[in-house]
Amino acid sequence: MTTDTNPIAMAAITSVGAAGMPRHHLAIFAALFVFLVAAPLLLYPIFVMKVLCFALFACAFNLLLGFGGLLSFGHAAYFGMASYVSAHAAKVWGLTPELAIIAGTLVAAVLGLAIGSLAIRRHGIYFAMVTLAFAQMIYFFSLQAAFTGGEDGIQAVPRGHLFGLIDLRSSEVLYFFVLAIFFAGILLIYRIIHSPFGQVLKAIRENEPRAISLGYRVNRYKLAVFVLSATLAGVAGATKAIVFQLASLTDVYWTMSGEVVLMTLLGGMGTVFGPIVGAAVIVTMQNYLATFGDWVTIGQGIIFVVAVLSFREGIVGVLAKWMRKPL
Repeated sequence: MTTDTNPIAMAAITSVGAAGMPRHHLAIFAALFVFLVAAPLLLYPIFVMKVLCFALFACAFNLLLGFGGLLSFGHAAYFGMASYVSAHAAKVWGLTPELAIIAGTLVAAVLGLAIGSLAIRRHGIYFAMVTLAFAQMIYFFSLQAAFTGGEDGIQAVPRGHLFGLIDLRSSEVLYFFVLAIFFAGILLIYRIIHSPFGQVLKAIRENEPRAISLGYRVNRYKLAVFVLSATLAGVAGATKAIVFQLASLTDVYWTMSGEVVLMTLLGGMGTVFGPIVGAAVIVTMQNYLATFGDWVTIGQGIIFVVAVLSFREGIVGVLAKWMRKPL
């Protein structure tokens, strides 16, 4: 019989709250909720909503990479296509914002199922290259398709009325709708990670041949987490289109896939809260250093290199190691 002597794991076991969640996780979620509720009083609501959308996107990607062990270079396909469909549904079809977001999310899920079914047949760098190839196909489709508006994108997307009742034209009202989506998304991801399904994913990530020998149908688990990740990325993209009233080629371009990888690695791959921190850092840089033009990209590269060389576990990963508690 073996015993787990990992101090971080033991800390998690001995500090579980009444809801089955470690007490420090409950405290972090509570503090994050309080901060985000008060954030519109301190910060520009549109900026915070952008952070929330990209934080959800990064958390969705982390579900695939950090816990599934699958590196995708094509997550912009689901984020961007959901953005286009949501914008088109709201502007042309006249759907309410929640239905437009659902439409975009469903398209991302179907796209994730189609691409994932083929991509999971490959491993390592070949898997990553397949996802990148499909993402580039989606980019060129978006460039040529009539409903996407080509290089102009879909502009002036109406925010509409939530459930046909609540006017979302006010950024303050829209903010709490986006906040609800964000928290629903990260709590769902948290539940997935800590479910038996999530534990199997971690086993596959750590030792796939052994998981196969134990009788797990590995490809089914890989496809499931791929579709879940694509779907949640779609939620983020569809919500972003409503917030900014715009869907453009930027959302499906390969650099978007690169940004979400950077957010995840910078914050801490395989941690719960790392992608949120990483997204906040990158979006803040893009927003407040925009006047420096291309130097922002160079700055991101420098930060990434420093982060990889100095703390390979990411910002939150280093904090978790220092606190001896999983974050």
